[in-house]
Amino acid sequence: MHRLVESARRRGRGRVLKGHHNTNYVLRVGVGLAVLLGAMPLARLKYRVPLETIEVVPRIWAREADVLDVVCRYLSEVPRCLAVLGERGERSLHAYLAGKALSERNPDGAVDDQLMRAFAAFFVRTAQVPAHELPERPDGWPQDGDSEGFLDWLIDFAEHHVHRPNRHRFGRLFDDVGIPEEAMEVFRKEHRGLTPRPFRLLHTDVHRANVIVRGEELAVIDWELATFGDPLHDLATHMVRMGYDAGERARMTELWAQAMLAAGCGDLTKGMEADLPVYVDFEYAQSVFTDVMRAALALPSDPQEEHFRSAARRVTRALELAQRPLGLARVRGAERVVTALRDWHGASVVSQ
Repeated sequence: MHRLVESARRRGRGRVLKGHHNTNYVLRVGVGLAVLLGAMPLARLKYRVPLETIEVVPRIWAREADVLDVVCRYLSEVPRCLAVLGERGERSLHAYLAGKALSERNPDGAVDDQLMRAFAAFFVRTAQVPAHELPERPDGWPQDGDSEGFLDWLIDFAEHHVHRPNRHRFGRLFDDVGIPEEAMEVFRKEHRGLTPRPFRLLHTDVHRANVIVRGEELAVIDWELATFGDPLHDLATHMVRMGYDAGERARMTELWAQAMLAAGCGDLTKGMEADLPVYVDFEYAQSVFTDVMRAALALPSDPQEEHFRSAARRVTRALELAQRPLGLARVRGAERVVTALRDWHGASVVSQ
């Protein structure tokens, strides 16, 4: 089957959708593959191939297929995983969901009330997926309801899997743009005492590119970053990655709480007024490392001034958002950031 899929990919007749973590090939099913999958010939499928990238997001379940086996029993609109491929099961073949992603229809504009209500309903349905049917969590996973422990786990991941392992390559750049070495520990000390809430299945990556809108309904795809924890974390990552303004955030929060209460999930809303801003702050705090590294890595081999300026705008924006959560004394000016990026790139070229 793997050879048939790779053959279809090499023919290159479908769309290629490249994200931060995977390249997705939309393929037409040939007769041989259709027979193996029990699919209709010429049906479209999505073939997911992981990219070689820096680890910046936690994945507690190695195979998205294992999560989808459960999710698709309760959220029927989510495309199924049809096959796991590759020597280590690192590639996968999925049903293809026709329709436009929200990022194509509305890349950065306002989101209307109807769509927000659909998001709120999605979060309720995700929270209602039975926990006992999900794959096993890693050893040492926080106990159900230990919201403080869950946030600590997220902070530890950002510090020990994103920040520290990359200091050998990006440490000087972090320092030069003004990110202190103890940044995440400062955040930890300032954000203690979360209210205990029951843990639920979380998608953690509900943004415009992962949302297919079909009429008045939506489907959320790409579950590889799903986890099990405090539902407020899912709401916070959604609001940040959607780029909601203050009014939209307030409305999404209101609709989320109303939907949870109406569904009998009121215990998930306990303490949310105090704790939701903590998760929003964490999203800004942890993403500053990712945004700085991605901006630097996106520079071409022979960058021009406009490339450095563009990268500096991205870094400055991330620093501005993280300033309060990380307790940064100030945000470096554009010229300092451009110089830092130029110095990093020059040193990187020399070391290659």
